[in-house]
Amino acid sequence: MAEMVKLFVNGEEVEVEEGKNLIDAIGAVGIEIPHLCYHPALGADGNCRMCLVGIEEGRPPVVPACKTPAREGMRVQLDTDVIKKIQRDIMEFELINHPTDCPICDQAGECKLQDYYMEVDLQDSRMRVPQVQKSKNLDFGCGVVHDQERCVLCGRCVRFTRQITKTGELGIVNRTDTARVNIFPGRPLNNRYALNIVDICPVGAMTSKDFRFKQRVWFLKKDKGICHGCAKGCNIFIDHNREKYKDDIIYRFRARQNDLVNGYFICDQGRMSYKLENENRLTVTRIDGAEADFADGVQRIQQQLSMAQKPLLLVSPNSTLEQQWSVKRIATLFGATCSGYSDAYIKEGDGDDYLISDDKSANRKGLQLLEIDSDKESFEKALKGCDLLVSFDNDLFMFDKNSEFKALVESKKLLSISSHDNAMTKASLVALPVLSYSEYDGTIVNEDGVLQTFRKAVRKNEEAVDILEVTRMLGGAVRDKEQAWPGMRTTVNVLADIQSDQIPAEGLQLPESEEAHVSA
Repeated sequence: MAEMVKLFVNGEEVEVEEGKNLIDAIGAVGIEIPHLCYHPALGADGNCRMCLVGIEEGRPPVVPACKTPAREGMRVQLDTDVIKKIQRDIMEFELINHPTDCPICDQAGECKLQDYYMEVDLQDSRMRVPQVQKSKNLDFGCGVVHDQERCVLCGRCVRFTRQITKTGELGIVNRTDTARVNIFPGRPLNNRYALNIVDICPVGAMTSKDFRFKQRVWFLKKDKGICHGCAKGCNIFIDHNREKYKDDIIYRFRARQNDLVNGYFICDQGRMSYKLENENRLTVTRIDGAEADFADGVQRIQQQLSMAQKPLLLVSPNSTLEQQWSVKRIATLFGATCSGYSDAYIKEGDGDDYLISDDKSANRKGLQLLEIDSDKESFEKALKGCDLLVSFDNDLFMFDKNSEFKALVESKKLLSISSHDNAMTKASLVALPVLSYSEYDGTIVNEDGVLQTFRKAVRKNEEAVDILEVTRMLGGAVRDKEQAWPGMRTTVNVLADIQSDQIPAEGLQLPESEEAHVSA
C-alpha cells in the first residue's frame, strides 16, 4: 500500500498518497485542480498550463500540478490572486478563436472548457480582430468527426493513438495559429478503440458520427452498467432518455473507469452494442406463430414441461448468476437436463491482448461456477434424446453457427424465452419476451474471474419480466435476485462468504485455486 503524507491545500491539511502528481493526489480528497491536457491513462503532457498552482516557499513558486509529485509538508495554493489570474489568462487564450456554438455542440453540458469558463473567467472577449478560421466536420474515420475550430490542442487524442492503440494515426501539424490536429494523408483512424478519442476530448472537438446531433447530454440519464459485448465485462455508462409519451431509448454507451477490469476505455464494438438493446427486441408473446397473452405463454410452457419425458433446458452464457441458478433449479424440478452449450458465442481470432475477447458472452464463468455442463458432445446427446427443448435466452445460432443442429432443433418441440427475436424464437411453438441486461439487476463473472454487479438502467413503458420471474411463474422457488444467493453461497465455495449487496463497485476478484462443488 502506498505511503500517505500530509500536505496543505489553501492552508487546510489533507492526507494524500505520496508520489502521485498533485492533480490525482488532491483530486482523491475531492479538490479539483483545473486541467485540460492531463489524463490519468495518458500521463502528463504539461502543454495547457491550466493546472499551474502555487507552492509556498517553493522553488519555483509556480508549478504544473500534473508534473509535480505530492510530498510531505508541501503547501499548495489554489486560490491566491496570482493563481486565479493565471487561470483567467489561460482561459482567455483558449477562447480567443473558440466558436460560441455551445447551443449546437454535442459536448455542451460535459465540456471542461465550458465548466472552467463558468468557474474562473466569465469575461467578455477583448479580441477586436477576426477569429482564425478552421475546418469543421472532418471525417477522421472509425466514426470520429473532428471540428478543428473547437480544438484546444491538448494532445490527448494524439497520445491515445500513440500510447494506447500504438497506431499513431493522429498528429499536431504546423505551429501557432495554424496548428491543427489531423490525420496523416491517406491514413484515417484504423483501430478498434478509436471512439475513446471522443470520450477523452475535454471539449467538443472530437465527436461521434453516430451520436452527433442526436440528443442533448443534459437530457440523458447516465446509469452505470456492464458491457455484455464480450467476456471482458467492461464497465460503461448507459446514457438513455425517456421522452414524453415515448419509450426509454439508449443513445450511447461510454467507458466507465474500473482499474480492475478495463481501466478508462472500452472497444468500439462494445460501445456500439447499445443498438442491440434497442433493436430487434421480442416485444410480444407468440403461441403457434400468433400473438398471445403473456400469461397464456407461461401456462403453455409449464404444460409442455409437465408433459415432457426428457426435457432439455438451454441457458444463456449472457444470463446472470442468479438467472442461471434459477434455471438450474427448475431443471431439477421438472427432471430436465440443463445445458449451457454456447459455442456460437465464441468468435475465434476476434480478440486481442487488450479489451476484446473471442468469447462474446458476458458470464460463461458463471456457468462454470455453477457446474452447468456446456460441452458440445453432451448437448448433442441430450438434444437427440429430448422430447422438448426450452431455450432461456440462448441464441444457439448466433453468428450463423451450429447449422448442423438446425434440422434437429426444428424436429423438436421448441420453446423460447428471449429478449430478442432471432432464429430460435422464430422456430418456437412459444416465444416469451423477457428483459435484456440493461433492464434488470444482476451479477456476472468476467473471463478474468472478477465478480461484478450491475443495476437496472432502462425502464420501458410496457415492461417485460426478468428470467427469474419466469422461472418463479413456472413453479421455481427463486423469487428474486436476493433469494438466489443463499443457495449459491451454500453450494459454490468461492461465493460462500460473499454478500451480494456488499460487492465493491469495482468488482471482486474471485480466487482461482478453489474448486466449486455444486449440487442443485
